[in-house]
Amino acid sequence: MRSYLYTLSIIAAATFAMFFPGLFTRWGDFELKTLIVPLLQIIMFGMGTTMGLKDFEGVIKSPRTVGIGLLCQFTIMPVVGFTLASTFSFPPEIAAGVILVGSSPSGLASNVMSYIAKANVALSLTITAVATLLAPLLTPLLMKLLAGTMVEVQFLKMMFDIVKLIILPIGLGLFVNYLFRKQSVWLNRYMPLLSMAGIAFIICIITAAGRDSLLTIGLALVACTLIHNLLGYVLGYFSARLLRLPEQDCRTIALEVGLQNGGLASGIALQMGKVATVGLAPALFGPIMNITGSLLASWWAKKKVPETENRAVV
Repeated sequence: MRSYLYTLSIIAAATFAMFFPGLFTRWGDFELKTLIVPLLQIIMFGMGTTMGLKDFEGVIKSPRTVGIGLLCQFTIMPVVGFTLASTFSFPPEIAAGVILVGSSPSGLASNVMSYIAKANVALSLTITAVATLLAPLLTPLLMKLLAGTMVEVQFLKMMFDIVKLIILPIGLGLFVNYLFRKQSVWLNRYMPLLSMAGIAFIICIITAAGRDSLLTIGLALVACTLIHNLLGYVLGYFSARLLRLPEQDCRTIALEVGLQNGGLASGIALQMGKVATVGLAPALFGPIMNITGSLLASWWAKKKVPETENRAVV
């Protein structure tokens, strides 16, 4: 149960926000949704403090494998998101949120799950790092192409918003990690806890803001989000298998594709001024992917990787 404590805590927090939305919408004259951007920047800063130049070495050592992972990341989930949003016939802004989740890069959760699943952790770190750097260009482009008829997508504004939300904080985190590398043990111990608390609070704020919409289409959106997540694992894994990658790499790419950066998607939704609609799918995706990712990683952990395919690095 300890390994699922964080996921259960997020579910409990989101449920509490559904029943008591007033606690997470406004404190006096202060609107809590204005905290989403700074909280997300703190989370991205924490991600940066755990990264280093070694996380990009895989691009040089095995460019084909990294390229396959990135291709799957930015094709499977956006297309599946668009297909599901159209199939469920959601209102335009809700549908755009589903596509936004699919167009986002992978997050820290994929790295943790790859470690648990006995996958290729080095490859996971590399794909996450490179996908995050590509997000300012690819996420607005995919949103423009797939969701441009549903909501107004300002390409340049979204690109600069993503730079502000993730690139600058991660860059600062990288610098701090380099400057205080002797204290990196302290950073690695406490920054993930701060990041997890920030994610939980963001989910509460979005859940409270979008409570009315959730009560109307909640079950359908949960089903859509769950299918989106599961298809990410399945299509990511078998795409890598089809391209004859080793078992460890297939597991890694499956997790990279299925586990998206819902926090980033929530921040973008806020910057669009549509956190109560576009932000709903990202808010649901976080708890759902943590449950399914934990279960899948634990199942894979019990399955021995063939010795001929066992690799510890990219």
